[in-house]
Amino acid sequence: MEEKSLNFIEQIVEKDLQEGKNNGRIQTRFPPEPNGYLHIGHAKAICMDFGIAEKYNGVCNLRFDDTNPVKEDVEYVDSIMQDIKWLGFKWGNVYYASDYFQQLYDLAIRFIKEGKAYVDEQTAEQIAEQKGTPTEPGVASPFRDRPIEENLRLFQAMQNGEIPDGKMVLRAKIDMANPNMHFRDPIMFRIITTHPHHRTGRKWNVYPMYDFAHGQSDYFEGVTHSICTLEFVVHRPLYDYFIDQFADTDYRPHQYEFNRLNITYTVMSKRKMLQLVKEGLVRGWDDPRMPTVCGLRRRGYTPDAIREFINKIGYTKVEGMIDLGLLEHTLRENQKETAPRVCAIFDPVKLIITNREAQPETIVAENIDGHPELGTREMIFDRELYIERGDFQEVGDKNFFRLSPGGREVRLKNAYIIQATGCEKDAEGNITTVFATFDPNSKSGTEGGNRKTKSTINWVECQSCVDAEARLYDRLFAVENPSAEEGDFRDLLNPNSLEIKQIKVESALRKELHATEYVDGIAQVNHYQLLKQGYFVVDPDTTAEHLVLNRTASLKDNWQK
Repeated sequence: MEEKSLNFIEQIVEKDLQEGKNNGRIQTRFPPEPNGYLHIGHAKAICMDFGIAEKYNGVCNLRFDDTNPVKEDVEYVDSIMQDIKWLGFKWGNVYYASDYFQQLYDLAIRFIKEGKAYVDEQTAEQIAEQKGTPTEPGVASPFRDRPIEENLRLFQAMQNGEIPDGKMVLRAKIDMANPNMHFRDPIMFRIITTHPHHRTGRKWNVYPMYDFAHGQSDYFEGVTHSICTLEFVVHRPLYDYFIDQFADTDYRPHQYEFNRLNITYTVMSKRKMLQLVKEGLVRGWDDPRMPTVCGLRRRGYTPDAIREFINKIGYTKVEGMIDLGLLEHTLRENQKETAPRVCAIFDPVKLIITNREAQPETIVAENIDGHPELGTREMIFDRELYIERGDFQEVGDKNFFRLSPGGREVRLKNAYIIQATGCEKDAEGNITTVFATFDPNSKSGTEGGNRKTKSTINWVECQSCVDAEARLYDRLFAVENPSAEEGDFRDLLNPNSLEIKQIKVESALRKELHATEYVDGIAQVNHYQLLKQGYFVVDPDTTAEHLVLNRTASLKDNWQK
C-alpha cells in the first residue's frame, strides 16, 4: 500500500521538529464555541488537531471558547465531548476561555495604562461606518484620545455593571489607516449583563472578543501550532500583535490555516442549522439528515468512515466543494466487509409453496457470503413466505428473469429453487398471493443445491419475520450548493428527504427489539446491509415492540472517482 504523502501542516511540523523549535514540543488545541452541536466540518478540524498531536507524540487540549454567554450552554459542552470521544480521540486537558477571564481583564487594564486601548461610547453602527473600506482609511473615534484615567474608570464601571449593554466597548488603539481592517481599532471587550455565564455566573459583566481571547489563551496554555480554517488568515497578524504586546519570552504560538469543509446539498452554518431545529423542519440536532456529528452517527456513519473520508479529501489552502457522494462512497467501503446481510421485504406479497406441508425449517446462512469467519445467522423457512411484489409478474417477458408462471426456475436466497404456478387477486385486480412449487432437493449448500438459476430473490417467513419501520433518508436540500442560492434557504429543502416504509425483516433482527443501550450518552447500535436495499442502522427509537431502521446509504454508488 502506497504511503500517503504529508499534508502541508505535517510538513511544517516536521520542519519545526528538525529545527528544534519549542524544544521539540508539539501542542495543539481544539477550541469549539459551545453554542451548538459539532458538524462534519468540525470533525475535519478535530482530525487535524488531534491527529497532529497523536502522530508526533504531542498533546491536544480541548478548550471551549465560552466568551459569549448569550449563545452558550452546558448541553453543547457535553455533546462536544461526546462527539470527540466517539470519533476516537482523547484530549490532554480540558480548558475554557473563561479560565482566563481574570488574566484577560488584567491585560486590558495594562493596555489602557500603556495607551493602547480606550473606551468607546459610539454605537455598533457608528463604529462600523468609521472603519472605512479596504481602499480607504477609517475615521478615528471621537473618544480615541480619552485620558488614561478616564478609560480606566469607565472600564471599571463597565465591569461593575453600571453601564447598560451596548453603550460602551473597549477598543484597541492601533491604526485606523491599516490596510488590514482588523487593525482598525478592533473591539477587545463588550458588555453582557443579560445572561449569566454557564461557568462564572454573574461574576463578569464584560467579555472578551474572539480576537483578544484566542491568541492569548493559546499563549497561556503553551500551544505551539494553532490550527484553524482559512477565514482566519486575515486575523493572524492581529493574533500575533496582541501577543507581542505582553509576551515576555521568545516563545510564540503560531497560527496555520487550512481549507474548511463544504459538502454539496448541505449547509454548515450553525445559525441556519439552529433555524432548522427551532422551526421543526428537522427532528433535532441529531436528525439523520443533518451534517452534525450526532446526526451522522444516528444516520449510521461510523467513526472509521468519517475519519477515512476526511483522510481522502485532505487539507489544502484552497477552498472547494466536496461531493456528498464521496462521503456515502466511503461509508459503503467501510461497511461492505463488516455489515451482516439480512433479507428485508419493502413491498410484500405472500408466496405459498403448494407442494410443502407447513413445517418450520432452520436454515443457517453466512452473515456475508463467502466469509464464514464473520459468523452465521439462522433463517426460518416454511410454506408461507413474503417476497417483493416486484419479483413476480403474472405475464413475464423475455427480459424478466424472476418469478412468473411458465416453468422458469428461481432460487430463494440461501434456500430452495422454486417455480411460480399462478397467483390470486383482490377485487381491484391487485395480486394478493403468489403460488409456487419447490424442489426439496435443491437446498443451498447441499449436493443438489448447486444448480444454477438466472435469478435469486429475497424472502422472509411469514410467522417469524419482524415488522419494522424503515426510514429512507435522502439529501436535505434539493440544490447542490444551497448557501450560494439567493432567497430563503428554507425554500430549498428537499421535500422528499425522508420516506417512511413499513417493511418485513427476517427473524435474525428480532434480537434488536429491546431498549437501546447507551454508553457515555451514546447509543450502541448495530449496522446491517438489507439485501438489495442498502446499508441500515438500528435507530434509538427502537423499543421492545417497534423496530426502527435508518438507511445510511443506498447500495448504488454514484460517486465519480
